[in-house]
Amino acid sequence: MSFVHLHNHSEFSLLDGASRIDEIIQKAVEHDMPAVALTDHGVMYGAIDFYQAAIKAGVKPLIGCELYVTPGGRTVRSGSREGLNHLVLIAKNLEGYKNLMRLSSLAFLEGYYYKPRVDLELLREYSGGLIALSACLAGHIPQLLLQGRDAEARDSAIELSEIFGPGHFYIEIQDHGIEDQRKTNPGLISLARELDLPLVVTNDTHYPSRERAQAHDVLLCIQTGHTLADEKRMKFETEEFYLKDPDEMRSLFPDH
Repeated sequence: MSFVHLHNHSEFSLLDGASRIDEIIQKAVEHDMPAVALTDHGVMYGAIDFYQAAIKAGVKPLIGCELYVTPGGRTVRSGSREGLNHLVLIAKNLEGYKNLMRLSSLAFLEGYYYKPRVDLELLREYSGGLIALSACLAGHIPQLLLQGRDAEARDSAIELSEIFGPGHFYIEIQDHGIEDQRKTNPGLISLARELDLPLVVTNDTHYPSRERAQAHDVLLCIQTGHTLADEKRMKFETEEFYLKDPDEMRSLFPDH
C-alpha cells in the first residue's frame, strides 16, 4: 500500500516552511508516492505553482491549507494572540477548492488578528467538498486531550464530523518523538474508534530532509527575532519534521 504525505509546509508558510515546492514534489517522486498534499499555514499562495509542478511530475496534487481557527468569533480582535487551533483542510473536488479559497480569503478580510483566522461559522458555511484532518498538537482536539478535558475533545470531534459530513473528518496522529504526542495519540485513536471516525497518519513536514533541520531552526529565529544562542527561543523539539519515506512512516505506526 502506498503512503501519501498529507501535511506539508512549503516556502509559502512564510519563515516557517523550509521546503520548496519542487523539493516536495521531488520527494514524492523519489518515494514512489502517487499523490502529495500542500497545506501551508493559513494561505494558498503556492497552490498554482504546486499544482503545475505536480502534474508535470506525474504526481496527483492535493491542494489544502492548515487554517487557524479561533474559539471566539472571527471578528473579535482583542485579547491574546495565542489560543488559535490548527485544522488541516484538503480540497476533494472543485467545490472544495473554491471553498478553500473563500475560507483563506475571509480569514484575512474578516478574521485577521496577528494571523488570518476562521471560526466554526465560516467552516459550516463553506465545508462542501472539503476533507478535514484534526491537525498537529496545536489542533483543538489534541489540546483538549493534553489538558485532560476528554469529554470536550469528544464533543469537538463530533462537531467537526457533523460540519464536514460522514467520512470527511479524519482524526490525525503523528509521531515526531515528542512526549506530548505519545500522550495524546492513544486518546486520539480511542476517539476515532469510539466515534467510528477514519484515522490518518501524517508527518508535519517543514523541510525536505533531516539535514535541513538546522536551516529551519535559523528560519524560525528570523521569524521570531531571536538568535541560535538564545536557549529560550521558539524551537522544534526534534529533527523529525521532514518528508519521510513510506518505510519510515510504517515503522512509526506498525499497528495503523
